[in-house]
Parts: sequence; C-alpha cells; structure tokens
Amino acid sequence: MNWLASKASWFSSGTLFDVDSKEKELEEIQKKMEDPAFWKDQEAAQKTVGQLKILRATIEPVTELESAAEDQQVMLQLAEEEDDAQTMAEVQAAVADIAKKVEHVQFRTMLAGRYDAENAYLSIHAGAGGTEACDWVQMLMRMYARWAEKRGFDVTMIESVPGDDAGLRSVTLHVTGPYAYGYLQAEIGVHRLVRISPFDAAARRHTSFASVDAVPEIDEAVSEIEIPEKELRIDTYRAGGPGGQHVNVTDSAVRITHVPTGVVAVCQNERSQIQNRATAMKMLQAKLFRLREQQREQELAQLTGEKGEIAFGSQIRSYVLQPYQMIKDHRTGLEVGNVNAVLDGEIDEFIEAFLRARKQKKESPLQKSAKKLEN
Repeated sequence: MNWLASKASWFSSGTLFDVDSKEKELEEIQKKMEDPAFWKDQEAAQKTVGQLKILRATIEPVTELESAAEDQQVMLQLAEEEDDAQTMAEVQAAVADIAKKVEHVQFRTMLAGRYDAENAYLSIHAGAGGTEACDWVQMLMRMYARWAEKRGFDVTMIESVPGDDAGLRSVTLHVTGPYAYGYLQAEIGVHRLVRISPFDAAARRHTSFASVDAVPEIDEAVSEIEIPEKELRIDTYRAGGPGGQHVNVTDSAVRITHVPTGVVAVCQNERSQIQNRATAMKMLQAKLFRLREQQREQELAQLTGEKGEIAFGSQIRSYVLQPYQMIKDHRTGLEVGNVNAVLDGEIDEFIEAFLRARKQKKESPLQKSAKKLEN
C-alpha cells in the first residue's frame, strides 16, 4: 500500500498540474462572472465560460483523486489497527479504481498542444464504396456523437450532404467541450469498414472508406488569417433537410472556397444566410490557419532531416465485421474485439493509445534515457 501513501502527497505536491495557479485563475473568472455587466457582451462571455469549463475539467479530477487517496489512506490505517480483512479488501478494490483514474488524469498531460483544449470542427467524407461509403459516414457520425455525449460535450451539425440512396456523402459537426480537439485529432485519417452489405441482395462482403478530419476552433485564426475577397468563391444554395418544417425554402446555405488552396468550408444549420456565412468563414480561417501550421512543421522537418508523418489520407483504422469481428488501429497495433461497443462511442482506448504513441515518438533519445534511469 506504499503506492497509496505516495499518491496523496504526489497530487498535493503539484507535480501533475499546477493546481494552485489554476484554482486562482478559476476564482478570478468566477468573480468576473458575478459582475452584472458580464453578459452584455455575449460573445466574450461565452469565451470566458469556455475557459471556466476547461479549468474545471483540469482541476476537479485531480482534487477528487487527492481526496479519494487520503480517504483510503485513513481506511487502510483503521483496517491495519483492527486487523479487519473485509475493510482491507474494500481498500484494495478502491485503490485499484483510483489507479485507473490516475492513469486517465496522467493522460491529460499529453493534451498540452497549443490548441488541444479548444472545441473542434469534425468533418467526415465518403470515399470509395458508393452507397456503402455513405452509410459508413452516417455510422461514424453516430459513433462520434455518442462518444461526445458520454463526455458531456455538445454536438451541432454544421452541414450535411445526403447520399443518393442512403447515408451521407459528407457531414461536419461542431463539437464543444474541454479538449475536444485534443482528443479528436487522434481520429484524423481514413477509416475502413468491411462487412456484409445490407444494400446487396446477394449478401456479399463489401469494403468502404471514409475520411475524417478535425480542426480546432480558435480565435487566433480569425485574427491572424486575413483573406482577400478576390481569393474567395462564395456559393449559396437551399439547405436540405429531413422534410416538413426542417426544409429551408431560401438559399441560406453557404459554401466558401479558398481558390488558391482549394480549401472549402460549408455551413447550413443556421436559418440566416448571414449567420451561415459567418460560421463558414470562421471554419475556413481555422482550416487555413492549421494548413499554415502544418506547412511550418514540414519546413522544420526538412531542415532537421525528419520525415513528416502523413496523417490525413492514410488508412488509420479498420473495422472488420465479417468474416470475423475486430477493429484494429494500424498506427498503434491496438485491436478490440467488441465492435458494437466501439461503434457505440467507446473509442477512448484508441485515442489514448495513439496519443501515448505520438508522445513517445516525439521524445528525444535523452528523454527516453532519463525515463529508463527513473524506472
């Protein structure tokens, strides 16, 4: 039980997060929100509320685990004094649970990228496979929506293009929650599905592909990326829907294309064309901002002799439903047999495995040697 004794001091020592400074920052924001004038600027207020959620998502797991570790330390002492085997067994079970939660909190330290804490725009596009691929896009959309729901994130559909017979050709979701982009960046790439097609009368096995992309929602993109009007092609069209009151009878949907790069952003969920244009423009700026950052990283990699990793456009994961059931991530080698759970949003294991592998890959030989010496 030495592990338990060390955990309480480890959390309180601040070696995992600088909790004290974050708690002070949280108090300052809460005081600011008490000002009656706080909500007059709705846009600024929402940004502050977003910061508040991120701080709470960072602080609360640490303080809860610190309290749990201290409680179990007390229980352990009582069990040892009274030689109570039942209480000792309960403490052991609680410690095992705390250990798992500690791993998740430690994992949060990997989300230290410049934009990892931000909201995300998640786009899914059908690849080869026709109707099957469109159905696959809809399956992936449900998977990510369920994942977000379990995390308490909000999901809004920004745009969608229906398939000819079923499913969706493409869809863009706005995922709002602490570290949404940090997690979803692990999903960027091509996802492959193998199954018996429900659209094939002969019940043959089909392979379908869909690409997933994610960009952070960042204010810096709006302030730093200035796009001349002449570089934009703006198209408006009638937003589609499931029918009835949801069908928009005006050309309110907006598609903005940045002609020099071919980058496209679309929004159709707002009733006003002006609102759709503003959201699409914000998405376009975020995409161009990320593109610029990627180009900088590639230039740096060339200067240092490093070979850049191709993330988008490469097959990252296979979901095999026939002739056997297995989901495999080709980047990490992780395999999961419970395909229904994964398709129902249980993808954290894949996300964590990828981010851990990426962190290890980025570590210098000196850092790896230091870790070996510590162990």
